[in-house]
Amino acid sequence: MRVLVVEDHKELAETVATGLRREGMAVDVALDGASALSRAEIYGYDVIVLDRDLPGVHGDRVCQELVQRGGRARVLMLTASAGIEDRVVGLSLGADDYLPKPFAFAELVARIRALARRAQPAIPPIMTHGDLRLDPAQRVAHRHGQRLELSPKELAVLELLLAAQGAVISPEQLLARAWDEAADPFSNVVKVTVSRLRRKLGEPPIIETVPGAGYRI
Repeated sequence: MRVLVVEDHKELAETVATGLRREGMAVDVALDGASALSRAEIYGYDVIVLDRDLPGVHGDRVCQELVQRGGRARVLMLTASAGIEDRVVGLSLGADDYLPKPFAFAELVARIRALARRAQPAIPPIMTHGDLRLDPAQRVAHRHGQRLELSPKELAVLELLLAAQGAVISPEQLLARAWDEAADPFSNVVKVTVSRLRRKLGEPPIIETVPGAGYRI
């Protein structure tokens, strides 16, 4: 899952981003509205965590622009205002969810995961394929009844492949959704990660390589 955190308080933004990365998410940070719109136009985010009270391009305007553009990204709006009227305004602008500050980090993670599941087609909270079972929220995968020791990136790739429900995902798509903007697009990191994941999943193999196209389960 790829997330954009838009927050003008740099220390808070980095703290949130670090916590989300520990939850296995690929996270980019934007410190103002203009940067957020620019990044959202380039990268395919699953969820955008948007501070409403941004300097320059206000969070309301950012939200409206994101909605007008369409796309898959879900918007979780944050604000220091906890009043009902503020929540109503935020949701009326097109935000998918609303969370007042200060917030519990566990709740933020839960809301981000809930929004990400609203993709088309809908993604179930527990993902399965034969005897393979993945719980994205708990970051746990099992096969043949045995827990798999997977790295955060291996879990992220497995989640994307399962969510595709048999469709082919290209290496470029995996890189864009499971890694952040610091990833080197010319590296073989996707190939190496898929190879390790395939080995850890064991026999019989379930990840198929489609020559010239990508991978699928």
